[in-house]
Amino acid sequence: MDSGMPPEVAPEPGRVSVIVIGYNDAAHIRAAVLSALEQGPVVREVIAVDDASTDGTGVLLDRLATRHPRLTVRHRTVNSGGCGSPRNDGLRQATAPYVMFLDSDDVLPPGAVAALLAAAGRHSAPVVAGACVRRELPRRRDTRWQRALYLGEAVHDSPELQPRLVRDTLCVNKLYDRAFLAAHEITFPEGPFRYEDFVFTARVLAAGPRIAVIPDTVYIWHVRRDAARPSISLDRQRVDGWRARLAAHRLAVDTLELAGRRRLAHAARVKFLDHDLRMYLRELGRRDEEHRAAWWHLTQDYLETFGEEDLLAARAPARWIARVVSTTDWPRDLERLAGLAVHPARLLPPYTRVNGVPVWAVDLPSVPLDRVDEAPLHRLPVTVDGALRANSRSPGPRLRDRGGRLDPAGPGGGRGTGGTGATRLRLVLALRVHELYGRLTAAGGPVSVDVELRHRDDGRLGLTRSALLTRDDTPTPSWTAELLLHLGERASGASFAGGDPDGAPEVWDVRVRVRCADGGSVYTGVRAVGPLPRRRLVAGRGGLLLVHPGAAAGGSLVLRVSQGPRGALRVAGRALRRGLPGRR
Repeated sequence: MDSGMPPEVAPEPGRVSVIVIGYNDAAHIRAAVLSALEQGPVVREVIAVDDASTDGTGVLLDRLATRHPRLTVRHRTVNSGGCGSPRNDGLRQATAPYVMFLDSDDVLPPGAVAALLAAAGRHSAPVVAGACVRRELPRRRDTRWQRALYLGEAVHDSPELQPRLVRDTLCVNKLYDRAFLAAHEITFPEGPFRYEDFVFTARVLAAGPRIAVIPDTVYIWHVRRDAARPSISLDRQRVDGWRARLAAHRLAVDTLELAGRRRLAHAARVKFLDHDLRMYLRELGRRDEEHRAAWWHLTQDYLETFGEEDLLAARAPARWIARVVSTTDWPRDLERLAGLAVHPARLLPPYTRVNGVPVWAVDLPSVPLDRVDEAPLHRLPVTVDGALRANSRSPGPRLRDRGGRLDPAGPGGGRGTGGTGATRLRLVLALRVHELYGRLTAAGGPVSVDVELRHRDDGRLGLTRSALLTRDDTPTPSWTAELLLHLGERASGASFAGGDPDGAPEVWDVRVRVRCADGGSVYTGVRAVGPLPRRRLVAGRGGLLLVHPGAAAGGSLVLRVSQGPRGALRVAGRALRRGLPGRR
C-alpha cells in the first residue's frame, strides 16, 4: 500500500501473539497455523487452542509444534460449545504486547500482521482493523467485507466519530493492544455462546479506543457452503440460531448503552434492521409453520426495544418490514416481506391507499409506506415479474439488442446453432413491470427494458438483451415484453460460459433496467413467477452445460449453470441433498 508516508522501518520482532482456535477441523487447521507462522519474526508465538476435538486435530497440532518452536498448543479437556472460551484461554496465555485471532478454517495473507502492527505504531492506536476478504470455496470468489470502511487508511480518535464501525462485527481482522484489553477487562462471553464476536466488538468499542483502519487485506474468511457441518453464520435452518443472534445483538447494544455510547448503540440497531432482519426474513418462507411463528414472536419482542429514531434511520424497506412485524400477532404477507428483504428491494402488489396515504394493506393502515410518493424513481421498490419457458417460438419483432437493432436471434434468425454448430438452449423470458402508486406513469411510463445476467459472487456481466415495453391495463396498469435468451453462447463483450471445468455451479441473477419516457430508470432484480423450466443440458461454446432456472431466497429469478458432466452431477446431487423440487 502506498500511503504517501515515509518508508517504514521493519516492525520490531516478537510483538504479536496469534491465537488460533479449532474444534474437529483437522482438514484445515494446519493451513491456518502455518499462515500465522509464515508472517515472519514479527509473530512471537502462535497459540493453538484445541477445544477437545475428537478427530485428530489435537494430535496434528502437537506434531506441528515439534517442528515449529513458536507454536504452543493448549488442549481443553471439555468442549466449550462456542468460540469464546478457547479464545479467552489463548488471551490468558499470550505474552506478546499485541494479539490477533484466527479461526481454524481461515488464513492470514502474507504481510497481514506486519501491516497492522506498522499502523498501530504509526497512529499510536490500541486497535487496528484491516480489510477482510470473504472467499467462497471451492470457487474462490472473493467479496470484501464491509468494503466502505476500508477504502483507505484512516484514524478515528473515538469510535463514535465513525459509527459505521459497529457494522464490522468480526474480531479476526483486527490487532489489539493486550494491555488495553486487560485494562478494560475485555474478554469474550464464556461457554456455548454463539455470535460472540458481536459482544467482544461492542466491549472494545464501548471502551472508546483510538482506532486505525487500513485498506490492506489482513484476513481471508473461508466460506464453505457445501460443508457437512455448516458454520454458525451459515446455519440458519433452526430458529435457535436466530434466538442466539438476537441474544448476542441485544447484549452488544446493552453494552454500548451502559457505557454511554448511545450513538453507537443507535447505529447497531439500524444495522440490525438493514442487515440481520432482512437476511433472515428472505428465507422465512422456506421454514415450517412452527419455525415462522417462533421467529415472528422473537423478533417482535426485540423490536419493542427500538425507538422511532432507529426506524427512521434505517432504509425504507427495512423500516416497513419492522413495522409490519411489530404490529401483527402472526406471520403474514411473507412473500411481500421477502420481496422487501432482497437487494434491490421490491414491493409486490396490492398498492393500497387509505385517506390518500400509501399503506401496507387496507387492514393495516398503521403501517405507512412513507417516502413512496417522494423518493427518486431509481430508489423505488418496483416489481418486475419474470416467467421463463423453453424452446418456444420467437416472441416477435419487438425483440431488439442493446443498440436498438433487431436481434438476429429473433424472427428468422437464431436456428439453434452457434459458430461451432453447437446446439444452444433458447429460453423465452416474459417480463411484466408493475405500476407503483402511479410513479411510473408520472415518469412518462416505461418504454424499454434492458435485461442482463449478473454473476452473483463477483458481479461479472453475462448475457445482455433489450426489448421495447407495451402497456397493458388489464386488470391494473403494467408493461410487458418478451425476450429470447440463448444459453451456451458468449454475449459480445460479456463472459457467460457456464462455470469452471471442475463442475462447480455458478449462479447468475436476472437483473433488469426499466427505462421511462422522461429519461429516468429503475434497476432491480426479477421475481420468478409461474412454473419454471426443468433442468436442461445444452452443448455450447463452453462445452456441455447444465442450466437450472430457479427461485433464490426472496423469490428472485436465477440461473444455476454448471459445465461438464461433473457439474451436472454436482447440481443434481445438491438438489437431492436439500430435497428441492425440480422447479426450484
